[in-house]
Amino acid sequence: MKSSLMSNYGSPDLEFDHGKGCYLFTADGDQYLDFAMGIAVNCLGHCHPALVDALTRQAGKLWHTSNLYRISQAERLARRLTDLTFADRVFFSNSGTEAVECGFKMIRRYQHNKGRHKRKRIIALSESFHGRTLAPIAASANPLHMEGFLVGDAGFDQVSFGDGAAMAAAITEDTAGIVIEPIQGEGGIRIASKEYLQQLRDICNSHDLLLMFDEVQCGLARAGSLFAYQQSGITPDILASAKGLGGGFPIGACLSSNKAAAAMVAGTHGSTFGGNPLASAVANAVLDEITAPGFMDEINSRANYLHQRLQELVERFPDLLQDITGAGLMIGINCKVNNSELMAALTTQRLLSVKAGNNSIRFLPPLNVSQNEIDEALTIFESVLKNWQP
Repeated sequence: MKSSLMSNYGSPDLEFDHGKGCYLFTADGDQYLDFAMGIAVNCLGHCHPALVDALTRQAGKLWHTSNLYRISQAERLARRLTDLTFADRVFFSNSGTEAVECGFKMIRRYQHNKGRHKRKRIIALSESFHGRTLAPIAASANPLHMEGFLVGDAGFDQVSFGDGAAMAAAITEDTAGIVIEPIQGEGGIRIASKEYLQQLRDICNSHDLLLMFDEVQCGLARAGSLFAYQQSGITPDILASAKGLGGGFPIGACLSSNKAAAAMVAGTHGSTFGGNPLASAVANAVLDEITAPGFMDEINSRANYLHQRLQELVERFPDLLQDITGAGLMIGINCKVNNSELMAALTTQRLLSVKAGNNSIRFLPPLNVSQNEIDEALTIFESVLKNWQP
């Protein structure tokens, strides 16, 4: 039957009927091991009992009121996020790209309120990805995403990832701030060094610019700490979060210091659905699980095991694999063979992964993945490599 959906996602054939934990099932009962997790969204796997319970209990009480009224679930979630991070204030949205858009507006509004009306340009990094709305695609400047949508640069500049000298040279009297993914996802799981992040922090301090971290993918314990910035010790002014925050239910958050948030007075920004009772209830349940004693230790134990075993496969199959990158359970496998073909071969053997830039694929298992499930994935991966036919 002909689909009435737009064709921007192509025409995928694979469809799933239900999921449980680390597995997805087709209507015919075929089982797939999911190391994609909705692109790092289902952080606790499929149909986690605590999340199902939180959603169904809230669904029986109140779904939506809009932000015309106080929302206690959102108030609690915001307070918990500020207690756990650098942030003083939080704005809730429905997605990562909306959280990023909020951050961009804050950067420009901050300079506007200082009377620096020329300071509107924001510097982003090469190979970055910040979302699919107009400002985020302008920031990333990927020609494939921009063609036919943008005329001009929309007030964004780009410099090479990791090049501190290039960043310093790119600052002009029109620069308002800098945005960076401390760990790039779509770009191929590239980690910004502590030294580079410190350079960006110093540049922003020197020029009174705002520093924004996009942690939509690498945040919420994905990289082995609640947020990736906490591993470097370099604190941003603004942080965009989403994906794992709702464990599969749509919610985004823009976290900020009081300094950055001061410009966002009543009427400057808004969202009809953002932070509604349903989304906030589920996100609070996610935080309950992620912040439980010992949970982060388990993530890092499983991650170290998976990294070590994958590195062994790199050493055994040097003609097929380049290296392993990433942090925590955000893992990039840089390939010497075509990454699309390798991902397709894994899918045929019922292991789901995610394509990324620089000819890599991503493994993004749930944060509560078991060692047995990791071993199952490794067995499939090894079999595909052993039987690889160029």
